Amino acid sequence: MAFLRIFPAMEQKVEGWVIMKKILFVASEAVPFIKTGGLADVVGSLPKCFDKEYFDVRVMIPKYLCIKDKFLSNLTYVNHFYMDYLGQSRYVGILEYVYEGITFYFIDNESYFWGDKPYGDWYYDPEKFSFFSQAALSALPVIGWRPDVIHCHDWQTGLIPVYLDNFRYGGEFYRGIKTVMTIHNLKFQGTWDTKTVRDITGLPDYYFAPDKLEAYKDGNMLKGGIVFADAITTVSQTYAEEIKMPFYGEGLDGLMRARSGDLRGIVNGIDYDEFNPETDKLIAQPYNAKNFRKEKGK
Repeated sequence: MAFLRIFPAMEQKVEGWVIMKKILFVASEAVPFIKTGGLADVVGSLPKCFDKEYFDVRVMIPKYLCIKDKFLSNLTYVNHFYMDYLGQSRYVGILEYVYEGITFYFIDNESYFWGDKPYGDWYYDPEKFSFFSQAALSALPVIGWRPDVIHCHDWQTGLIPVYLDNFRYGGEFYRGIKTVMTIHNLKFQGTWDTKTVRDITGLPDYYFAPDKLEAYKDGNMLKGGIVFADAITTVSQTYAEEIKMPFYGEGLDGLMRARSGDLRGIVNGIDYDEFNPETDKLIAQPYNAKNFRKEKGK
């Protein structure tokens, strides 16, 4: 199990009893609810593969209005609260949906998550996902569930390890939570000018320095996640080595070399139920291990 390779002390026993560990995936997308790329496949498929005897794994994504109605209309209301954000009291709703045994939480705020696609507006997206990252952490005490590890994915959740570092000073609840930052594509980093990123995040000036969120005089959300996460993973060992080099490092190769001791390449798995050629309705001709030579070529 990949998490035990990252945090080998996670599986603990007390008087012969295994203590169940809690892991929260936080991401901008997850199958089957919303998908623009492979990130959604990982976030939607990996949690159900954890051994439920030892791990309580849940997922948190935004409640986009472009999610298919068959899911939106069946979400269950959990709770809501108001969060101070950009000088205003902003509504944060929490809904849930249990899919294939995994609880998915949806963070609701229609002023941020409206539209016919989850993202793509590079002017507005940094504010949207700054709000989502802060709301995701703020929702945890409200639902009364404290994860041992928060698994963050790409720049859209890069601020979570940063906010977590800042939140630790405000309450015992957040102290001791570990974070994993997974890089699916280093090219996209969530950058804007430093003043804008400082304003939309509300973080103190302390975080805007070359060894933290600042990169080439811009604010960089993914860099913040890489700096403050306890562990960093990417989609293969080859890519983990490549991003330490200038050609593939997208300007962050120096940081990746500095954090190489905490960087692991873990090859993405495959959902055997979703990508089963014997039952997949999206391929022209089904086949299996016994008849593939005959059937696959049809």
